[in-house]
Amino acid sequence: MSEKREHLYKILVIGELGVGKTSIIKRYVHQFFSQHYRATIGVDFALKVINWDADTLVRLQLWDIAGQERFGNMTRVYYKEAVGAFVVFDVTRASTFEAVQKWKNDLDGKVQLADGTPIPCVLLANKCDQTKEGLVANAAQMDDYCGERGFARWFETSAKENVNIDEAARFLVTRILANDRALAYDDAAAAGGVAAGDRVRLGSGGGAGAGGTEKKGGCCS
Repeated sequence: MSEKREHLYKILVIGELGVGKTSIIKRYVHQFFSQHYRATIGVDFALKVINWDADTLVRLQLWDIAGQERFGNMTRVYYKEAVGAFVVFDVTRASTFEAVQKWKNDLDGKVQLADGTPIPCVLLANKCDQTKEGLVANAAQMDDYCGERGFARWFETSAKENVNIDEAARFLVTRILANDRALAYDDAAAAGGVAAGDRVRLGSGGGAGAGGTEKKGGCCS
């Protein structure tokens, strides 16, 4: 039997202070929720291992970026080699939604895929178990908003009630894997038609383990 193909992907979780980024990560990774998290200082990390299918193991390195970090100079370092992102806002505080575009612009300006395109980004409307404020109350308008601003999709989520956390993550990982396959195909074509599955690609920096398929230079998609 062949060994599973392993991937290691860096995913950013960004958004304003207090929108529930840490709660989302804790729910997704540990199936745990608490009302009593202290504000993240700088950046925190978590690892999620997914048996994606019979042949694929995916390791997600989730970077929990503090809400105030957009105003500093460190986000370029934090964003480096990321291949996907969640931008999170709090449906009960319209001001956190108003900041979403600033986070998206910051992200797009500091990290791209190898072909220069933005990394796939999913918008999370968190705390959906509570009363909503603003545009998020209109699903059609939210669809338009995401399409116009380059978000791959949006999900209403609740870390407290465990709503759509796994679904949003699975959607993002599906996009990342599709980008990885497309990149491998392009690299194979550039190399003279060698089948992508016949090539061993070694990542750098936060690269995958043996047999992984991250692109050269660390930023895979």
